[in-house]
Amino acid sequence: MALAEKVGNVDVDWLGNDIVLEAFNDPEVQGVTCHVAYFERGIIDRLQNGNWFEDPSNSSIACRQTGPIVIGDIDRSDEGENVFSERRSIIWKSLGVKRIFDEKNQTLIYIAHAREVQNGSAKMSISTVPVFRPQMAVSSSR
Repeated sequence: MALAEKVGNVDVDWLGNDIVLEAFNDPEVQGVTCHVAYFERGIIDRLQNGNWFEDPSNSSIACRQTGPIVIGDIDRSDEGENVFSERRSIIWKSLGVKRIFDEKNQTLIYIAHAREVQNGSAKMSISTVPVFRPQMAVSSSR
């Protein structure tokens, strides 16, 4: 699993709620960096709502080529593989990022989604990174 580095923090209200931005490099695909944004509740909000140990499941992801892409030994099944996970509550929820390789279209797909022990969540976000090498057009001027 990849380790994330906090790269930004956006204050959204006076209750201490923030949008946190983290970056992580795919551990099996060199040259790809993903940025994940998620909501983190502040202490005042936690006290007011009484839900002390849980943050919302909402998240967003963007992944880009940040160097030459070298694909390692990755899972090429339609289930893909987990590349990042972070707890959103003590027990019940986590934020996960899965990588799926669309071999036909030569594209890496990264999907950020909430994982909950009991109830699945429809909250998700995707990002794609093409891995094809574009052909250079050759024109003859004869």
